[in-house]
Formats: sequence, structure tokens, C-alpha cells
Amino acid sequence: MKLHPQMLSQMRNGDGFIAALDQSGGSTPKALHTYGIEDSEYATNEEMFRLVHEMRVRLITAPPFSGDKVLGAILFEKTMDGQASGRSVPSYLWEERGIVPFVKVDQGLEEERHSVQLLKPIPDLESLLARATKKGVFGTKMRSVIANSDNTGIAMLVRQQFDLGRQILSQGLVPIIEPEVLVTSPTKAHAESVLLEEVLRGLDHLPSEAQVIIKVSIPTHADTYLPLVEHPKVIRVVALSGGYDRAEACERLSHNRGMIASFLRALTEDLRVGMSDVEFNKRLAGSVDEIYAASVYKALNTV
Repeated sequence: MKLHPQMLSQMRNGDGFIAALDQSGGSTPKALHTYGIEDSEYATNEEMFRLVHEMRVRLITAPPFSGDKVLGAILFEKTMDGQASGRSVPSYLWEERGIVPFVKVDQGLEEERHSVQLLKPIPDLESLLARATKKGVFGTKMRSVIANSDNTGIAMLVRQQFDLGRQILSQGLVPIIEPEVLVTSPTKAHAESVLLEEVLRGLDHLPSEAQVIIKVSIPTHADTYLPLVEHPKVIRVVALSGGYDRAEACERLSHNRGMIASFLRALTEDLRVGMSDVEFNKRLAGSVDEIYAASVYKALNTV
């Protein structure tokens, strides 16, 4: 598998975090509401996606959003296909901002069984991967969910993630394997210990040259995922904010060696559509700096 060497080096060795900008159909209205755009301001999905694209473009073209602190950005498919400052978004991110582009490939979740929600089928995955490769995307992301500790369910979920991961690797892209344990789970700590063993098993069955990124919830017990940080097939272990606000997410992250942030809500929680560019950039810079500080601290203290 031949990967873009500069992108790989940045993701493996760079100081900073990944920005998750991949809200899709179900979560887009909430993202717009938080940004200050109400449901009454759009009537169709097309109008909704136009507004969220404008929000994302404002974010990624803002001066604080640059590769010296933001290592990568996960894009919604429509964002990948869109433009920023007259260029394709992936091209703009890498060539103008020095930020590694990823794309979300999942199509949502199945109903819960065995305390997990598997990924729905992704019928057009091959064509999406081909388009992503042509646009200069480095990797992909797919999120599935663990509600409670259930050995059968967690094994089933991880197996699906790695099966898709192998398909993505075969196309020369790096998969972000994302088995999210809900932070509200009453069995979160136990689920995380089961998850760790299943992910290690999945890594062991990958080809020797394979490289993946693992994205997980910030664990209940610090350094639970340190074996993944140290694994030779893992480029980076990144943490989702899981619904915590930025301050709490950064505090919890700071107790885990080697993990960096991959935040969505925690990155954008202070941004509003009605802000002047000066105020918008000031708020974004504060958010970027706070998440960067937490991520760099942990990156410098890996063992």
C-alpha cells in the first residue's frame, strides 16, 4: 500500500488534532441550530446542505484553521465534492492549509442488537473510494456504536469495521476504525476493555504493511488504549468528544498518553452564523488552541 508520504508523516508525527466536520443528514439540523440557523430558515434538504456547506467553508477558510495545529479534517461526502475558494475542498485543505483530508463513508447505523449498532450496507463504497482517491483524500472514516458491554456484539462490530477497513486499504486509503462506546453507557469501562482486546485481534489479522487510525471514546480509565498507541500498524489513536463540552473533553483527554483529539461539537460549540469575521476567528482560534494544547501535551508524552 503506497500512501502519500507527506500526509502520512504529518498524521504519524505531527503535533495537533483532527477536526471532525462530517455531520450528515440526521445530525445536520442540530449542527445548524447550534450555529444559529433554525429549521424555519430552510425548506429542503438541498437548502440545508447548502447552509451547512457554507458553515464548513467559513470554518476551513478561517485563518486559525491551518495545518500547524489542525493535522487533518474529516469531511462529509458532499463537502468533499464541494469547493472552497474556487478549489475542491480536499485540494484546498492540503495545498492551501496543509491539512490532511479524510471522508466519512458510512451510511448510518442499523437497529441495535447485542447492545451494538452495526453499519448499514454501503452499496456505493467502491465508487466513493475511487472518487476520494482522485480528489487527493488520504483516508476514510466509519462510525459504529456500542451501547453496553456485550462480548458477542462488540466482536461482531469490530469484525465489520476491520472487514471494511481491509477493503479501504486495498484502494490505497487509510481507514479510521471508529467503534464508539457511548459515554452514557452504564458498562462503559468494561465495554472498553472488551473492545481493546477485539481491536488488537483485528490488527493482528491485517497485512503486515497495513496502517490504520483508531478512533475511540475517551476511556473511563486513563491509558486503556495505550497498547493501540504503541501498535506498529496504528498511525494514531484519536479520541472523539462523545458529547462532552470542550473543557471536559480536553481535561479527560489529558490523562491519556499518546491520544489526540478528533472533535466535532467541541470544536465548533462557540461559533455562530451572526458573528463578524473578527469575532468568529477569535472564537475559533481559542477553540483550536485549547484542543491543540491538550493534543500536543499527550503527543509529547507518548511512551
